[in-house]
Amino acid sequence: MAGCRGSLCCCCRWCCCCGERETRTPEELTILGETQEEEDEILPRKDYESLDYDRCINDPYLEVLETMDNKKGRRYEAVKWMMVFAIGVCTGLVGLFVDFFVRLFTQLKFGVVQASVEECSQKGCLALSLLELLGFNLTFVFFASLLVLIEPVAAGSGIPEIKCYLNGVKVPGIVRLRTLLCKVFGVLFSVAGGLFVGKEGPMIHSGAVVGAGLPQFQSLSLRKIQFNFPYFRSDRDKRDFVSAGAAAGVAAAFGAPIGGTLFSLEEGSSFWNQGLTWKVLFCSMSATFTLNFFRSGIQFGSWGSFQLPGLLNFGEFKCSDSDKKCHLWTAMDLGFFVVMGVVGGLLGATFNCLNKRLAKYRMRNVHPKPKLVRVLESLLVSLVTTVVVFVASMVLGECRQMSSASQVGNDSFALQEYVTFSSTFPRKSRLSEVTSDEVNSSIKTFFCPNETYNDMATLFFNSQESGILQLFHQDSTFSPITLALFFVLYFVLACWTYGISVPSGLFVPSLLCGAAFGRLVANVLKSYIGLGHIYSGTFALIGAAAFLGGVVRMSISLTVILIESTSEITYGLPIMVTLMVAKWTGDFFNKGIYDIHVGLRGVPLLEWETEVEMDKLRASDIMEPNLTYVYPHTRIQSLVSILRTTVHHAFPVVTENRGNEKEFMKGNQLISNNIKYKKCSILTRAGEQRRRSQSMKSYPSSELRNVCDEHVTSEDPGEKEDLLQQMLERRILEGTRVAGAVRAPAVQRCVWPRGPRCRQGPCAEPEQSCELPSGASSRSLLTRG
Repeated sequence: MAGCRGSLCCCCRWCCCCGERETRTPEELTILGETQEEEDEILPRKDYESLDYDRCINDPYLEVLETMDNKKGRRYEAVKWMMVFAIGVCTGLVGLFVDFFVRLFTQLKFGVVQASVEECSQKGCLALSLLELLGFNLTFVFFASLLVLIEPVAAGSGIPEIKCYLNGVKVPGIVRLRTLLCKVFGVLFSVAGGLFVGKEGPMIHSGAVVGAGLPQFQSLSLRKIQFNFPYFRSDRDKRDFVSAGAAAGVAAAFGAPIGGTLFSLEEGSSFWNQGLTWKVLFCSMSATFTLNFFRSGIQFGSWGSFQLPGLLNFGEFKCSDSDKKCHLWTAMDLGFFVVMGVVGGLLGATFNCLNKRLAKYRMRNVHPKPKLVRVLESLLVSLVTTVVVFVASMVLGECRQMSSASQVGNDSFALQEYVTFSSTFPRKSRLSEVTSDEVNSSIKTFFCPNETYNDMATLFFNSQESGILQLFHQDSTFSPITLALFFVLYFVLACWTYGISVPSGLFVPSLLCGAAFGRLVANVLKSYIGLGHIYSGTFALIGAAAFLGGVVRMSISLTVILIESTSEITYGLPIMVTLMVAKWTGDFFNKGIYDIHVGLRGVPLLEWETEVEMDKLRASDIMEPNLTYVYPHTRIQSLVSILRTTVHHAFPVVTENRGNEKEFMKGNQLISNNIKYKKCSILTRAGEQRRRSQSMKSYPSSELRNVCDEHVTSEDPGEKEDLLQQMLERRILEGTRVAGAVRAPAVQRCVWPRGPRCRQGPCAEPEQSCELPSGASSRSLLTRG
């Protein structure tokens, strides 16, 4: 045990076993990197700190814990349930605010432009209508970009960042009040500005920020406003509230509380328990019914009717009474659904690949430049999108025959919104008996003779939600050429848009793009193959599910979300089969869009599942041997000096034997523990803050042994899947000799084959080793720095 150059020793509490260290060739250590493109190596990686999801088990904590009784425990639990309810209500109100102003701005824009088009179509002055549309869209997008300049982390959907936060990675500014304000106002401007983005993804981020900030009763953005609220100050408590807030965002967006709970479980949270499940579901229900209550009252003037459960709802799927051969779906259709799932997975993989290349280009050529360049890029995307939408609507559309119910009031935008809602959520009062035929009243008749409509303008010159409903419930057919052109244009522009400096979501654009694909398949099967029993709305729904599943790669939660949005349980099997096939097909080529953007940001995200190649590696291959360690008798004053000269987040506490060998790790000293000790306060599980006056008297001469965590676990540093599990559970290895520290970026480099290669053992020569990122970016077994 005198050295490690010739052998490697693994020790437990009773004995040590030493053996020859197995040297691995560079080919073995870089086997994963061979499958990556060369350009991946030049992408910058950023250092991230970790969140402290462990309980600080030390003497002050135990003293406070001894004062806890059943009464205090029940009070603490009751306060937590009240906070969960408040998070759901606030998230629902945020969704109500965004939806109200998006509809207001959209109605204003389309009302003015549509009136101008109708007047100018006969006078040849359509250029004026285009300028009006450009004026609205560029103004809205400019405001959205300015808000992102104020808080850059507000760009995008925020789902990758929230996923990293729940995994234990601290993303700077992700859950601040300023981020919430920029996100909310930015997304309503970007959606109203005509960009191919959705507001559902940002709703998830907004709910997570509400969950992180509301129980704190204070904000870094409003430092002067503080409340003496002693609960929920730890990262561990905040993590659970962020999970609940993210689920509430999904529930408010789709009216799917169960789907929101499963989304938080499947896609977001790395830490879960049974008690958290109930709280998250309760929070999702609170958000859904809050939004439902206010939207129903505002839209219909009937408070308490609960008719509009979410921001996006798909309406009622049913065949026309006159079509006796129609069925929602049959067993024979499952074969078509499987094929659509394969195609959706391929399209999703293509979308992700193109968007990844665009993101790399932005990282190299846009982000390093002045911030004004990002605003100009957003304005360029808005300009091109507006021109394409306007020209395609006026030139590429075909005139289709109207149904009898659609020949009245098709030029009124207000009636369009009224019919969209009433056809989607019929009531048993004056709005009852509204059938899918009345959806035709929202169509556009640009340049078409009487009793006909422009199918391309009907899709482009409506809100995205209205376009989805048109594809789901429009009885009149859309031209296959129109659907194909619409799909291609929307696919390209949506891929280009996702990633610019505006708050943006991807759910609605993916659904609309996939619905056009599904409707195209239905038209081909009905017109050219003669399958008259096919219901076009079902194929549009399956196409939307296939494309969305191919992009985001979610299965369980997305299945439940779509079922809850349709309120049709019979769609469960085809949606599930389609999503599974789309996910398997897409995973064969690349990762989901959110995982891709996590990787591009260089975040050390630790997944539950490990790669097969990781079985060939050991902890000694990736650990960092040069540690900064401290002793139990180290004075706090010395520890402060160490903190100022190092970037580690934690340090192993060791003792020495007679041979001056560092042995028996006493504990793991976290920076956060030292900060709490320096401030003479301990934050316990119950969130109670207790001042210790005796600490100030002894500081800075107090010994470290009083604040270190001695409740460490002893594990054998075996295979990589065990190592990864220990890192996710925040365990600490204890042995008779501290040989090195394994940090999250090192493991993550083996999970993700990017960046520098793994180290060849703890005593590798300098020319054989690699420079790992600074210690502030990781979580590990011996150190989490």
